[in-house]
Amino acid sequence: MEIRDLTKEIRDRSIENSKVKELDRLATSWYQEDLLYSGKGKTIFLILPTPGCTWALGPSGGCTMCSYISDCYLKPIENDKIIELFGREFNKHDFKTDFKNGDKIAIKLFASGSFLNPKEVPKEARDYVLNKLANCDEISEIVVESRPEFVNREVLDEIFEIIGDKLFEISIGLETSNEETRLNKINKGFNNKSFEKAIDIIKEAKKDYNVKSKGYIFVKPILLSEKEAIDEAIETANYCEKIGVDRVSCCPATIHKGTLIERLWRRGSYQPPWIWSVIEVINTIRQNVEIPALMDTSGFGSRRGPYNCKKCNKELKYMIIESNFDQSQIEYDCDCKKEWLAEVKFSELTKSKTAIKHLPLY
Repeated sequence: MEIRDLTKEIRDRSIENSKVKELDRLATSWYQEDLLYSGKGKTIFLILPTPGCTWALGPSGGCTMCSYISDCYLKPIENDKIIELFGREFNKHDFKTDFKNGDKIAIKLFASGSFLNPKEVPKEARDYVLNKLANCDEISEIVVESRPEFVNREVLDEIFEIIGDKLFEISIGLETSNEETRLNKINKGFNNKSFEKAIDIIKEAKKDYNVKSKGYIFVKPILLSEKEAIDEAIETANYCEKIGVDRVSCCPATIHKGTLIERLWRRGSYQPPWIWSVIEVINTIRQNVEIPALMDTSGFGSRRGPYNCKKCNKELKYMIIESNFDQSQIEYDCDCKKEWLAEVKFSELTKSKTAIKHLPLY
């Protein structure tokens, strides 16, 4: 497959040219306001150092837009080191001073890959982390990310034996319900059947455990027009609700180094979505589905991220963030909206905000 071969070639070159990473600097954490299942609260975001996503490091080359391996050590890491760095970051957060008494608190554990894959996060380290969180009364929700193939009843039994009745959410990068796009434009490496199997396992486990699922939706993969990207994202949210996903999170494209999406962007053959497109997606999803729908705003207003114009970029970003808390509609207008409407109308011809000269894959 041409896309897979190209992604692998770009990934290998990126790894070859990357500098040796300091392991201690790969772990980090912060907290911010967020929408929890229990309502508006605060979430601790904690990045665990890992050897890297097995899908990205394997023969597939990984996903066309993902730079997870840039945040990874790319070499084996001892359990004790993962545990040490988790403890360092977790202990930075003083629940008596950083959070008000009675605050709703969640923690999101990012492993730059699959938290449920023992080759990325060894079971010993995983169990230590979960035990620590189980004994922290202030934390009520634990969120992790995983590819669907690592979701099974055995691992859920192991997890809930440790965490008890705490809420545990598994976030899966579905990206799109369109299998052609996911296979040949994102290079995700799994089909709808695999995703549905993981969701069914989670749904069945709800009889015994407080477990939830979230589907990530990627807004504007390569080789899609602006209109196609909008339509696919909306269709994907409808699909997620239909098969029983608990909530969705939309992730508009941003340009990361060492990816196929960056190569196309540098050569004028790809542009991230308009912020207007992002608003159209989230407004329509919230009108059509009953499950919570979140919209990520990473990279908004930057040359490598979703962009409208200098007048409205920042204000729309904050409006979207606020709308995530109450799931409201976003109402706004700006002169640049006319340009966006024209782009959507004629995007079947251009596939991008920028004029496409060619598709310079090599």
